[in-house]
Amino acid sequence: MSGLFRFPNAATRHPEVEAWLAADDPMRAVVRPWFEALRALGPDVRELLHDGHPTACVEDAAFAYVDAFSAHGAIGFYQGADLPDPARLLEGGGKRMRHLKLRWGQPVDENALQALLAAAYADMRARVEAGE
Repeated sequence: MSGLFRFPNAATRHPEVEAWLAADDPMRAVVRPWFEALRALGPDVRELLHDGHPTACVEDAAFAYVDAFSAHGAIGFYQGADLPDPARLLEGGGKRMRHLKLRWGQPVDENALQALLAAAYADMRARVEAGE
């Protein structure tokens, strides 16, 4: 059995994701550019709103999400435990998932974060091609 989250209703631009990103919320404004970066990773990136947050997929296989809370924003990776993280941005101890938090007044290593996004995309692209 595959450990991938599959969403056959993922779309190139999902209206619910657009509405979530457009909401007047300061923390959503913090995560919005990172979701845009996820969208830009490849022509096969699809999206949907899953469990109330924008989720990016390679074709139909989820690889990352963003979320916004009152105290922080989050970027999560469905197969994050397998990602290289030399800057140690990722948190979590689950079997597969990892996330990082974006907090007010705490800068993030943008190059390291962009590398994580690219690694998550490449990892999921390889899993999809392998037929997982």
